[in-house]
Amino acid sequence: MSEPLQERIVRAMAELEATQAAVARARADLSEASATVRSSDRAVEVTIGAQGELAGLRFSDNRHQNMTGPQLAASIMEAVQQGRALMARRVIDTFAPLTGPGPEGSVRRGLDLDWNQVFGPALDDGSPGARGRPGRDRLRDEIDEDTD
Repeated sequence: MSEPLQERIVRAMAELEATQAAVARARADLSEASATVRSSDRAVEVTIGAQGELAGLRFSDNRHQNMTGPQLAASIMEAVQQGRALMARRVIDTFAPLTGPGPEGSVRRGLDLDWNQVFGPALDDGSPGARGRPGRDRLRDEIDEDTD
């Protein structure tokens, strides 16, 4: 015997309210979140905020003084990319339970999110096997594909 329409509506509204509360809690948790990462040469430490913004930059032990400009820039870029990837992963992990289908009998069907499309290159932390390609390869592809 099927559930009466009014009962299904009440259950769906309760699920919607619970989901909205869970999203609000996740947003609140993430609003204060940050990731602090050091470059592999240990010369640079960056702090990345929940939205991928650079929230802090510190030069460790004055190692940067013996670096060329391009070396320092590469260290900064590496640390920022790693921090952005870490924060993107934290956002995904936080919202993943809310994007999947609900429990048995739930009206929630889940969302089909392409996190790569949401975060783009932020998911690529520069490590082997990471998603995406380094920006310089994408730029090279664009130049190679340009027929003008």
